[in-house]
Amino acid sequence: MSTEDIDHPDRRRQSWREGLAVGAGLGVAAFALAVSFGVAAVAQGWPAWLVVLMSAIVFGGGAQFAIVLAIGGGGGVLAAITAATLINLRFVPMAISAARAFRGGAWRRSLEAQSVVDSSWALARRPDGTIDREKMIAATLMQWPAWIAGTALGAFLAPPPELVRTLGIDAAFPAFFLIFVLDIWRTDPHQRPTIVLALVIAGVMCWFVPPSSALLCAGLAALLALRFKRRAP
Repeated sequence: MSTEDIDHPDRRRQSWREGLAVGAGLGVAAFALAVSFGVAAVAQGWPAWLVVLMSAIVFGGGAQFAIVLAIGGGGGVLAAITAATLINLRFVPMAISAARAFRGGAWRRSLEAQSVVDSSWALARRPDGTIDREKMIAATLMQWPAWIAGTALGAFLAPPPELVRTLGIDAAFPAFFLIFVLDIWRTDPHQRPTIVLALVIAGVMCWFVPPSSALLCAGLAALLALRFKRRAP
């Protein structure tokens, strides 16, 4: 797709519509996951108002869960910050890939950069590696209020954890990442060997370590893929 086609007003309006439409569906999943986070945070002794404020400012499911569980488990503030930082390091390459799509001065570009979240970035990624700015921003605008509302519901009403598990809300986070993997499998066949390798690593590691650690080890597949890519002629 040429630059002229991408910047055409009709194409940009279509991107906004697509982003809002898909973002609405992602917002439902974000809402469900946020309810689970609100319940977990309050169960760890966090005040409900602070939990909602965290969701409004941080807007990062993995990092928020890491902070709450690390502090609740006695790991301390340093452990919580370290865990959240390691989880959010994935946003560095994502933000770099999207940086060229942002517009305006430093303040506007910084504001638009807040739209770089997992689902929106994956949705807006074009086959050539560029990012559809309008689609990404629109999708995030649908998810952010849903994340805050879900957190508030879970934090202030605090439904029992058994209800959360019964409704399957605790499965929303893994389902999020499954959507990304399936999208990459469909749109980028060159990445399929990496996906298969990651699944093998995670499956084998589950025999020796908890599933959360196994998923972290699966990230080694991406490092191996980058290494072989650099060696390729």
